[in-house]
Amino acid sequence: MSEKYVSEKYTSKYTPNYLAEVYKNACMAELQALKPGNVHVFADGHGMTIYDFIQSADITANVITQPNLSVGERIFNAVAATQKAVGLNTNLGLILLCAPLIHAALQDNANNTFQQNLHFTLNQLSVSDAQLTAQAIVLANPAGLGDSSVHDVNHPLNVTLLEMMRSAQHKDRIAWQFANEFSDIFEFGLACFNKALIKWQDISKSQHQAWATTALYLGFMARQSDTHIIRKHGQALASSVMHEARAIETAYWAADNPKLMQKQLLAWDAALKVRNINPGSSADLTVACLLAAYLV
Repeated sequence: MSEKYVSEKYTSKYTPNYLAEVYKNACMAELQALKPGNVHVFADGHGMTIYDFIQSADITANVITQPNLSVGERIFNAVAATQKAVGLNTNLGLILLCAPLIHAALQDNANNTFQQNLHFTLNQLSVSDAQLTAQAIVLANPAGLGDSSVHDVNHPLNVTLLEMMRSAQHKDRIAWQFANEFSDIFEFGLACFNKALIKWQDISKSQHQAWATTALYLGFMARQSDTHIIRKHGQALASSVMHEARAIETAYWAADNPKLMQKQLLAWDAALKVRNINPGSSADLTVACLLAAYLV
């Protein structure tokens, strides 16, 4: 790995090079996990291939982690780089989540915990951050975006990014993270991931991390209705998928070896994709949690 600690120029605990590496690692680790309904190493889907996602991670790693940028600049620059490279919305959600995490890690207050730096980062978000993020969202053109009666990204904004996200938190789980200091990550995700790592630690290291990531993804799917599914298909279908996830998750955790669940997971993966169901918010939360695991 790259040098983690202080260089002459940077007083943060983490250097931009290190953050670029762990951001890319988080993106790649998520792709290695079998994530039903989403793109992963076992299967493409939704008109996108795993190579689109690999290229997106490669192209954005050094963009989103550049020093001396605002959160809004990190988001817009990373989305613009993705659109130029692959022309698809492969990573808007994870960029929205990872940008403030990376920005917090670059803060030079080494006396604070990471979560304290994240709190400071979120509360310093500006109107410019909101405007740049809105431009990024319009550029990525996510499925099911639609119009909003409050702080619509298609119209000029005069609120901060935190205010914009607070107004959207009831319908978007990524926005909810901004409004609630990423508590899905810190109060649920990290514990779930670490529990899975311990449970299946006797499997080879590369494989047990991938299966732990699958457990994390299933955990997010089972915990609440995926808001990407809600936007595209409505609450009723999203709730139905959540209940399917709960049944799968229960069986998954009961398995002594998660590989025994592979056939069932792949069958569910195919069934979701036939219905054009993509639990994209759960996948984005998974990447953010894997990144946070390097930073806390």
